[in-house]
Amino acid sequence: MTGAHFFLDRTYNKIRYYYWWPDMKSTIKHYIESCPWCKQYNVTCYKRDGHLRPIAPPDGPFLLIVIDYCGPLKRTPRENHTPYHPQTNGIVERFSATFIPQISNLQDTQDNNWDEYLQIVVFAYNTGIHKRTKYSPFELLYGRLPRLPISTRPQYFSFVKPNDYFEQLRKTLRIYHQAAKHHIVLQQQNNKTTYDHNRLDPQYKIGDKVLTRIHGNRRKLDPKYSPIPKVITQVHHPIYVVQDETNHASFQVHVADLRPIIIN
Repeated sequence: MTGAHFFLDRTYNKIRYYYWWPDMKSTIKHYIESCPWCKQYNVTCYKRDGHLRPIAPPDGPFLLIVIDYCGPLKRTPRENHTPYHPQTNGIVERFSATFIPQISNLQDTQDNNWDEYLQIVVFAYNTGIHKRTKYSPFELLYGRLPRLPISTRPQYFSFVKPNDYFEQLRKTLRIYHQAAKHHIVLQQQNNKTTYDHNRLDPQYKIGDKVLTRIHGNRRKLDPKYSPIPKVITQVHHPIYVVQDETNHASFQVHVADLRPIIIN
């Protein structure tokens, strides 16, 4: 009732009217940082640790393939249901945020037939101009605009030699891919500047003691970090390999899901 488990400033301001000792703030800070309950339960108002590290854009289609499982969705009469896995990259996550509302709008909720609209929604997405690349995925793959029901009659070009079409297509695709990559890099640089602003990027070393974030569904009063400290055994910043000293199990953790702790 006199202190509870609050942060440095609140604790310091509460007791400084009654006590004083040399390096008072440092002592309080050390005490709070070594409190296992504070590390497990307290919510910080700071941004999660770790700077943004963009994935370098590939030079052409299908050179980098990412798979994400979206869901969970209701099982359909054709026996389609997808499992859920929360780890992915930002581009795929952004696609899912666009994809799911479209499926929801088109499906017949009575018949639960969302799987019948998958190809329609994907085609509609692939033929739209992407904000980041300034081209549609269709253009980047085929080197031309898609033919839609609203499209005008296509124009025809004649080439002197059959190989001329291939050369023209290759030249067009090279221009598209270079321009798209340039646009992606510029957008990544802007995103990184915004994301990294006022965000910590702590560096840990082998042997440091840390707590790891608990993922999945939690109740309101459950701890946010594991109660058992882990020790860092490998460093590949921002990825760290940590080991549970009780069962010696090792696993990889991103720096954003680590919280340092001092063991007295």
